[in-house]
Amino acid sequence: MTALVPNGVTALAALGEPVRRDLYRLARDAALPLSRDDAAAALGISRSTAAFHLDRLAESGLLRVEYQRRSGKAGPGAGRPAKLYVAASADVIGSAPERHYELAGDLLASAIEEAEVHEMPVRDALALRARAAGVAIGTGSGSLEAALVACGYAPSEDAAGDVLLDNCPFHALARAHTTLLCGANLALLEGVVAGTGDPRTPSLEPGAGVCCVALRRDHSRASS
Repeated sequence: MTALVPNGVTALAALGEPVRRDLYRLARDAALPLSRDDAAAALGISRSTAAFHLDRLAESGLLRVEYQRRSGKAGPGAGRPAKLYVAASADVIGSAPERHYELAGDLLASAIEEAEVHEMPVRDALALRARAAGVAIGTGSGSLEAALVACGYAPSEDAAGDVLLDNCPFHALARAHTTLLCGANLALLEGVVAGTGDPRTPSLEPGAGVCCVALRRDHSRASS
């Protein structure tokens, strides 16, 4: 299994911020290491903003930092080396819609280990691991939409304030192991909602061509 990064959940939470997501894509697609000035110019943001978000991506393990003198000069008077950024993993963001099979694989492997240690059913361990990961991603992302996008979902809010998910980030696995993956999906999203403090409630609603989970508001309370 290909690892996400040293801390995959932290990485996904970092990518919940739109500017960081754009900066990661920029670094991933760049032919050369990315400088702060290049990043700022490409996204139309200030250099200090670019530096802040690039360093956060590096702390999350998504970018690797290098120091180079781009002038090619060396010795006294050559100036300080520039701080440059290189994508540390090409596997976090790739397809459209995004798929996060590495996250699913990491959760499954962790659940098996926990089940063996605590002598509990694998499904129970997977639910616990998935919910904890969702809480971490939701807390780190700052909003429900950002957390959902970071996990690879394509959220859309309807007129009633419910959030529907137009894709499943674990599509191929869910087709082959529907009950197991849908249960983990529900637990993950319960954690995301808890981490963001959003009032909506995830519910299991399998349907063709969409995610098996929808996030519903309590309409009975709103109408009373």
